[in-house]
Amino acid sequence: MCDRPITPVATANAPAAGGHYSQAITHAGLVYISGQLPVAPDGIHHPEADFDTQARQAIRNLIAVAEASGATLESLLRVTAYIVDVANWPRFNAVYAQMLGAVRPARTVVPVPELHHGYLVEIDAIAACKD
Repeated sequence: MCDRPITPVATANAPAAGGHYSQAITHAGLVYISGQLPVAPDGIHHPEADFDTQARQAIRNLIAVAEASGATLESLLRVTAYIVDVANWPRFNAVYAQMLGAVRPARTVVPVPELHHGYLVEIDAIAACKD
């Protein structure tokens, strides 16, 4: 497996990387998806949006990058969500469950004091590539 090349992934269906990183990297059958903020795919920022709207956009971005990488929602292995204010945990859990349905990857939710651009949620993941 280690002879497979490390391949960066980019898709216009999620916001472009805003720093020195790739939207995702694939290697050895896995997809490592960088943290996805709730930025619109065209790069427009809406940090004033409510928590549920932000969570939905971040998850949509995560799914778009996963699909561009050769993964699917069903092949998510692990998700880490960073949320501002632990009081948002129940809202995040509700939106996440609604959008992922029966898909239940391993998951960690990390309360943080703040995120870039004043957003309330950021999500990264590891997924398996489709063969």
